[in-house]
Amino acid sequence: MPRYSYMGRPLKARPEELEDTSEKLHKALATAGMGSRREMEQLIADGRVTLNGQVAKVADRVKQGDLVKVNGKVVRLGWRKQIPRVLIYHKQEGEIVSRDDPEGRPSVFDNLPSVRSGRWISIGRLDFNTEGLLIFTTDGELANHLTHPRYEVEREYAVRLIGALDAAQMNSLLTGVELDDGIAKVDQIVPAGGEGVNQWYHLIIKEGRNREVRRLMEHLGLTVSRLIRVRFGPIAMPSRLKRGMKEELSEEEVEALLRWSGMVKSAAEQRKSEDAGEVKRPESKRPEMAGGKVGHPYRRRLNNKGERQ
Repeated sequence: MPRYSYMGRPLKARPEELEDTSEKLHKALATAGMGSRREMEQLIADGRVTLNGQVAKVADRVKQGDLVKVNGKVVRLGWRKQIPRVLIYHKQEGEIVSRDDPEGRPSVFDNLPSVRSGRWISIGRLDFNTEGLLIFTTDGELANHLTHPRYEVEREYAVRLIGALDAAQMNSLLTGVELDDGIAKVDQIVPAGGEGVNQWYHLIIKEGRNREVRRLMEHLGLTVSRLIRVRFGPIAMPSRLKRGMKEELSEEEVEALLRWSGMVKSAAEQRKSEDAGEVKRPESKRPEMAGGKVGHPYRRRLNNKGERQ
């Protein structure tokens, strides 16, 4: 319960009341750019994170002033909200979306600029033989909003097939196909022309399963000769971004992406929330002009008693 002075001003909160300002440890690490939330949960479960000298647990919460270490190194958690960095990259065939590869193949991370604190987190992946749009960010929470299945973010692909889809096959893709890991389907598929046996199609899916597009086509007896991701959520790959090129989004573009993801409210939405009573507008700082009761309830009772006398 909040405490007030005799003038009605709120007093400083007790230490035990500061728990509301804490944050889940794995979320704080993800926001600091250490990786995705799922990766941070696994890191904590593996015992590689300490909180104030003790081995952390997945359910732990962290607040400002706590000492957090990952693999013995201090991690500075950014409590002041900052605009994350977001970068788009045109992945080429023959690159992997991983930092570690026993075969020593080229990695998309080799072509990314360095980050002063944290690291680049890939928003989704692409197969070794697939090219197209990749998005990277320094914010694990944003990566979670764009990749978690419950948000159903659209991925659009341009796929070239050896052969053409007939009406029955297209209907199967739209209604659902049974794969090894469950039923998969496309939300939209549109023919995009082609020459000879090579036919292009644009399709949209809302999942990020491994090799999903290729496995769908293999199930129908068709071979994918080329696969390009051209859009992820609200971000479409610009024509100027050639293979192997990268481009960082401006702060305005990042803020628009955060609003689209539901992480930040627009000014219009903020006003609407205030009008609905979700956020109270600040009243006058002077108690006598606030139009309400002034001072602590005990002080008001004493004043009223004096007036009656």
